[in-house]
Amino acid sequence: MGIFSRTRDIIAANVTDLLDKAEDPAKMIRMIILEMEETLVEVRASAARTIADQKEMRRHIAKLDKLQESWTEKAELALSKDREDLAKAALVEKQKARDMAEQLESEIAVLDESLRASEADIAKLQGKLREARSRQNSIVTRLESAHNRAKMREIYAGPKIDEAFSRFELLERRADLAEGRADAAGFGAAPKTLEEEIAELKSSEKVEAELAAMKARSTGKEG
Repeated sequence: MGIFSRTRDIIAANVTDLLDKAEDPAKMIRMIILEMEETLVEVRASAARTIADQKEMRRHIAKLDKLQESWTEKAELALSKDREDLAKAALVEKQKARDMAEQLESEIAVLDESLRASEADIAKLQGKLREARSRQNSIVTRLESAHNRAKMREIYAGPKIDEAFSRFELLERRADLAEGRADAAGFGAAPKTLEEEIAELKSSEKVEAELAAMKARSTGKEG
């Protein structure tokens, strides 16, 4: 079942009110636009048929005009031959053709009014359709924005973000361990005892004495 029962319903409709009352605004606006598009096609098709009817009527009127001219010529001919009876009969036929032409002219005038109304309806329908499409774009944008916000909230509040922070903490822990190993590398040697330090001094003295002896011997040989 359609939302609108006739073209005037669409023209008078308040799209905002229809959407505010709808349980599913996105679905409702699609239905509204579809029905507006279908109605616009129907109104244009009706206008096209009216224009075609007018063209046919005008062609018929043109034929009736020629027929009137023909009966006028026949009446004049009959009158020239002193056949007033035939002339009168010809004029009667001419009047019939004139009456038919006038009737068609009246019908064309009525169709002109109908066309003007159709043209106005088409303009109003197009305006309503633009309004509905604009509202549809707005609804789609709002729905996408709401969806994206909900998705971001789900990401921030969901297990994925917790898992990501857990990985960060694990990496930080690994970095701490690496730095700890580097700092602890110099912890391997125990502090020297007093005896060890004195023994090193004695050893150093022996090396110095031997070096001095070698220098002395070298100097003696040169002399």
